[in-house]
Amino acid sequence: MKPTGTDPRILSLAAEVAKSPEQNVPVILLKLKEIINNTPLGSSELKKIKQDIYCYDLIQYCLLVLGQDCSRIQGGWTTVSQLTQILSHCCVDLDPGEDAEEFYKELLPSAAENFLVLGRRLQTCFINAAKGEEKDEILHFFQIVTDSLFWLLGGHVQLIQNVLQSDHFLHLLQTDNVQIGSIVMTLLQNILQINRSKRTKTLLKLNRQKEEEDLRLQLQLQRHRAMRLSRELQLSMLEIVHPGQLEKYNREMEEKSALIIQKHWRGYRERKKFYQQRPSLTEYKAAVTLQRAVLKFLAKCRKRKKQLAPWQRLQELTDVHRLELKQQVDDYIRRHPSSQMSGVASKELHAQAQEQLQHYFMGRTLEERAQQHREALMAQISTNIEQLMKAPSLKEAEGKEPELFLSRSRPVAAKAKQAHLTTLKHIQAPWWKKLGEEPGDEIDVPKDELNIELGTLFIGGTKPP
Repeated sequence: MKPTGTDPRILSLAAEVAKSPEQNVPVILLKLKEIINNTPLGSSELKKIKQDIYCYDLIQYCLLVLGQDCSRIQGGWTTVSQLTQILSHCCVDLDPGEDAEEFYKELLPSAAENFLVLGRRLQTCFINAAKGEEKDEILHFFQIVTDSLFWLLGGHVQLIQNVLQSDHFLHLLQTDNVQIGSIVMTLLQNILQINRSKRTKTLLKLNRQKEEEDLRLQLQLQRHRAMRLSRELQLSMLEIVHPGQLEKYNREMEEKSALIIQKHWRGYRERKKFYQQRPSLTEYKAAVTLQRAVLKFLAKCRKRKKQLAPWQRLQELTDVHRLELKQQVDDYIRRHPSSQMSGVASKELHAQAQEQLQHYFMGRTLEERAQQHREALMAQISTNIEQLMKAPSLKEAEGKEPELFLSRSRPVAAKAKQAHLTTLKHIQAPWWKKLGEEPGDEIDVPKDELNIELGTLFIGGTKPP
């Protein structure tokens, strides 16, 4: 069956091959090289071109030409070597479609065998050649044929076994010529590397298949184990259930099983429906978001129109109403005339206002400073009172605790010194003056004696002499 949408270049080339005489076919087939080289490598277009070439039997024509005598082919070994390149490139990454069996079992082995036969012919020509230039040219053609064979084996690894078992390949390996032997050994080494990589891939594939099979067996064993445990549980429950209630128990278990199956099935069905409806849900959410944004925008526009509505009404005033408003404004100005003031009086009034403002700000600054000073004194007094309240008595004071009684406030220091002198006077007084005193009584010291000691003491609110 011919493919549809065939490249017109392939159609014209196939028609030209069918109409041309046999001796012109090899040269016509060389046009395939230009078509293949002008197509990107690995593209779908190249695969389609290769499929068209195979469907119109152009690959088979190349294979028939390679089986002919080179002396009868126009262009000789140059044409043959180029046809080997075309054949190898067309056979790699080719999808034969319905003719897969014929392609893999007949065409590919024939192509590999023809390449080896061409190699043997070139080997014979190389040995029989007398001139050095002729030997170099034949060696170049031999290299092209081996490279084409290697390219074909790289795309179809199953042909390696056919090549290694071929008598032609063994004959090439047994050559005595160093140059031919070097090329053949390089080909053999590359073939072995391809075979080794194939074995590695095969082993990896087998290991992967084995792991998948083991996993499948483990899952199957787990499933069987779970079924066995479930049945054992059912049997144990049946042993407990009374024979008269067995039918009721079986019916309840069937209902529970049916509910579980329905639950899982409904969950699967809803998830599948959700995944199917996800695009429409996304579109719905997008539409809702757009509608919300548009509604907000329209609400802002309406609000802005309402705010500007009073100003728009002023533009709708009639001429009569406008004259009435102007008349009211003129009447108000006539009833409340503005006082006239000269420039000198205005300057004097401005100077007085400036002076009063300066007075006010200066007095305000002094009041703020005094207020700040009062607040600082109150804070200091509060701190001193708090320290004195928390300080232990002098009898219990130890170490640096007497420093808590020190104060930077002079009235507090004077009061403390006065109390200290009073206590000293009482201690130094003779014993007979202390008769009749009790522990809780206040110490009574004559004021004259205190005034003698406090003569040079600073009293708050006064200056020292």
